[in-house]
Amino acid sequence: MDRREILLGTATLLLAARAGAQPMEPAALWPELQRGGVAILLRHAQTEAGIGDPPGFRIGDCATQRNLSAEGRRQSQRIGAALEARAVRIDQVLSSQWCRCLDTARLAFPKAKVEPYPALNSFFEDRSTEPRQTREVAARIAAIRAPANVVFVTHHVNILALAGVAVGSGEAVLVRSAGGAMQVLGRLAL
Repeated sequence: MDRREILLGTATLLLAARAGAQPMEPAALWPELQRGGVAILLRHAQTEAGIGDPPGFRIGDCATQRNLSAEGRRQSQRIGAALEARAVRIDQVLSSQWCRCLDTARLAFPKAKVEPYPALNSFFEDRSTEPRQTREVAARIAAIRAPANVVFVTHHVNILALAGVAVGSGEAVLVRSAGGAMQVLGRLAL
């Protein structure tokens, strides 16, 4: 995460706090997950060094993309283990079509059917698709009803656009649709 992203995330949290939308402390998030109706916006786990993807990358061809590092594969497994240890119900796992997201999802949730969901694809290189993708994912989040929880494995830029929160690799932002608006519950480092 670069300095600009950190500053933007901090500014967003300060604005949210001024508006009265205080994120919960991590310990308070577990009961929310138990209650359900939560979207878990999970940034893919740690990758090989770099930003973005190499020139000429292709979706569906992992050899052309920046992929999970060995630590990222272990981190993915720890994410799933942390949720399973607390008996968090996971009803659906949706993922960006990028290999690093699909691999994160499959390693973290080996018992789940991971569904590629193009609306979660990164728009880092092409911001023109951001409004449509963000609206589509927000509508999907609005449809989640307790006791279900849905995992959305995606990229930093997507989570920032959806929730206004900057996250590190393998971190999650928990959100819930409340009265037609997205309520950010808080960040969770799994």
